[in-house]
Amino acid sequence: MQWLIDFAGVLLSTVRDVLPIVVILFGFQIFVLRRRVPNLRKVIIGFVYVLIGLALFLQGLEQALFPLGRLMAEQLTNPAFIYDGLVHFTGTVHWQDYYWVYLFAIAIGFSTTIAEPSLIAVAIKANQVSGGSIGVWGLRIAVAIGVAVGIGLGAFRIVTGYPLHWFIITGYIVVIIQTYFAPRMIVPLAYDSGGVTTSTVTVPLVAALGLGLAETVPGRNPLMDGFGLIAFASLFPIISVIAYAQISEFINLRAEKKKSAREDQKR
Repeated sequence: MQWLIDFAGVLLSTVRDVLPIVVILFGFQIFVLRRRVPNLRKVIIGFVYVLIGLALFLQGLEQALFPLGRLMAEQLTNPAFIYDGLVHFTGTVHWQDYYWVYLFAIAIGFSTTIAEPSLIAVAIKANQVSGGSIGVWGLRIAVAIGVAVGIGLGAFRIVTGYPLHWFIITGYIVVIIQTYFAPRMIVPLAYDSGGVTTSTVTVPLVAALGLGLAETVPGRNPLMDGFGLIAFASLFPIISVIAYAQISEFINLRAEKKKSAREDQKR
C-alpha cells in the first residue's frame, strides 16, 4: 500500500512536469498552425504511456539506483574493506588505497552510459543521417569510454581533494585543440554526445556516487566535493568521440595510401 501511495505521488509530479510540454505542443498545433492534431487518439495513448513509464522509472531510481550508488560508495571507502578487516590499517588512508573506488566508478560510468536511452536515440539518428558511416555501437562505446574515464578521474579528484577547475579547464583546452584538427562533421555530434550522457540513468547513480564518496572520505565536504562528477561525464565524452573520429580517419587514410601504393606497384 505504501508503494502505491509513493507511486501515486511520483505520477502526479510527473504529470505536473510533463504538462507544460503538452500545452506547448497542442497550443502551437491548434492556435499557431491552426490544424487538427493528426492521430489524436494515438498521441493521447502515447502520452499516457510516457507518463506511466517515467513515473515507474523515477520510482525505481528513488528505491534502487540512488540508494545503491550511495551504499556502494560507503562500502568501498570503508577502511575495514580497504585494509582487509583493519589488519593492515595504519590509521592513514592514501589515494592509492581507493583503487576499488576508481574501478567501480569506471565500470558504473561505462555501464550506465551504454544503457542511456537518450544516447541510443542520438546514435540511431546519427547512423541514419550519415548513411551508416557512423555506427550505432561505435558511437555508444566511444561515449561510454569517455564517461568511464571522466567518472574515474572525478572519483580520483574527490579522494585527493584537488580543485575541480584544474581538471575542467585542462579538459576543455584538450577539446579546443581537438576541435581544430577533428573532421568537421563529427564536431557537433561530439558536443551533443557530451550532453546526452547526463540523463535519466547516469545522473542519479553518478550523483549518489559523488555524494557517497564525499561523505565517507575523511576531510571531504559533500557540498564542495560531492558535486562535479556530472561535469566530468559531460566533458570527457566530447574528447573520446572526437578521438574516435580522428583515429577512424587516420586508419582510413592509411588504408587508402596502402591501396594506392599497391596500385602503383602493379602499374
